[in-house]
Amino acid sequence: MLEQINPEQIDNLEDAQTIIGSLLNMLETALSENRVLKKEFQEMKDELNRLKGEQGKPNIKASKKAAAKDHSSEKERRQPKKRQKAKKRAKIVIHEERKLIVDKSELPPDATYKGCVEVVVQDIEIKPNNICFLKEKYYSPSTGLTYLAPMPAGYEGEFGPGLRALIPALYHSAGMTEPKISEFLTQFELSVSDGQISNILTKGLDEWHAEKAAIIQAGLTSTNYQHSDDTETRVNGVKNYCHILCNDYYTAYFTRPYKSRLTIIHLLQGSERLQLWLNEQTQIWLDDFKVPKNAQALIAQWPHEEMISEAEMKTLIDRDLSHLNDQQQARVWEAAALTAYGVQDQTPQIDILLTDDAPQFCKITHEHALCWIHEGRHYKKLIPYLDYHRKLLDNFLKRFWAFYRQLLAYRQNPRPPDATRLRKHFERLFSTVTGYDELDRRIVSTKSHADKLLLVLDYPQLPLHNNPAELGARQRVRKRNISFGPRTQDGLQAWDTFATIAETAKKLGVSFYAYLYDRVSKSYALTSLADLINLQVAHPLT
Repeated sequence: MLEQINPEQIDNLEDAQTIIGSLLNMLETALSENRVLKKEFQEMKDELNRLKGEQGKPNIKASKKAAAKDHSSEKERRQPKKRQKAKKRAKIVIHEERKLIVDKSELPPDATYKGCVEVVVQDIEIKPNNICFLKEKYYSPSTGLTYLAPMPAGYEGEFGPGLRALIPALYHSAGMTEPKISEFLTQFELSVSDGQISNILTKGLDEWHAEKAAIIQAGLTSTNYQHSDDTETRVNGVKNYCHILCNDYYTAYFTRPYKSRLTIIHLLQGSERLQLWLNEQTQIWLDDFKVPKNAQALIAQWPHEEMISEAEMKTLIDRDLSHLNDQQQARVWEAAALTAYGVQDQTPQIDILLTDDAPQFCKITHEHALCWIHEGRHYKKLIPYLDYHRKLLDNFLKRFWAFYRQLLAYRQNPRPPDATRLRKHFERLFSTVTGYDELDRRIVSTKSHADKLLLVLDYPQLPLHNNPAELGARQRVRKRNISFGPRTQDGLQAWDTFATIAETAKKLGVSFYAYLYDRVSKSYALTSLADLINLQVAHPLT
């Protein structure tokens, strides 16, 4: 470009603007590359000095921690609302009423009674409640048997339902570690060993795992869309990934070794072992995944219309498809797993999956919606050096979030003419050419996702963002920061199960501790969370 520029041949304003714009983009690229190269050069110098036995550039920490680059779009996309302070008294249940009497001797003679003034004070009592049960004992000489009075429902082993509900509530909801829970209980002269706390948190949880399974079943049928995201979780020090599946009614957690598309399909299948099936639909998936035709011909000879185990599938692939690379073999596994997901009827199938644009989420469900906030975040990550380019970026982002707000308005009052208008508006907006190359490439990328970003025009109930899944992931991150990660499979299952119950209870307005106590005490006075999801779906205004 530079070699072809001849200032003497610039004879009009349009040519001059074109050349200046090109030069500004070249300067922007050069400055960006220079920053990267300077960093790499310094790292190589430090390594060279280290190999010579010398010291590299000292890593002097700043006196104040530098603020991280903010990629949030809260200010741009949200319109300010008038703040109204909620009435606290409406949520407070009065457990006791005491009348306070004025000392009449201190009153003047003309004082008259004017009723009472209410002052509500919140308080709590935490104290041990140790019980010694005297169980009647009988012996029958004729049978040679001893008969003991049974323990009340909910009382098992050494600890009552209050304590067995409190410990998981502190660990999974309050974010306390096991040592801190032990220290807390010691303050109330309760004798609970570290091993007993661990057992309460990880052992004998079959009923809770069943609760989680019921929540997932109800959650999957509650809406025709689901949010999904993932975040890292270490299990006994080994990197795993926590997958989140949720909507407005529930949040479910699944920790697995990988975050591949095959892992996500397995989660959606809801089965302990990966299910694999081959039929005519498999051929469609193989074509969609661009699996070579010669491989498809070999797959057509494999057993069809029957369940295939993982071991059998691996044997078939090793025998017939060893010439395919790892990515192509992975597509074959995914095609068989997706086919099995389509033919099974134990787990409700998802129509729409709403995620970020990570590749593992593609081609799993009938429709795939993308998060507008994630899309906006790509623009926020652009860091132009030149003021001119910064202004171009800021101006475009204003138009971007103005269009987002129009989509929000459409969700409230969807009409076919508005859908048509918004599609045309999207086409115009994301056909914009600003002259800032990085921004223009980002605009083209957004336009290529039009079908996924505008799915809300066909399904107005569909949210525009993936915040519920991100908030679910944030809970796991907080837990991870406090407790690092589970060390056993029992602990891993407990993390996922209780996180699912705690976050779902929060969404349904149920006290996590009260729900734990209700189940542990065997009273079952509270409606199950799965049934509450079904009730709220059937009666959304109640």
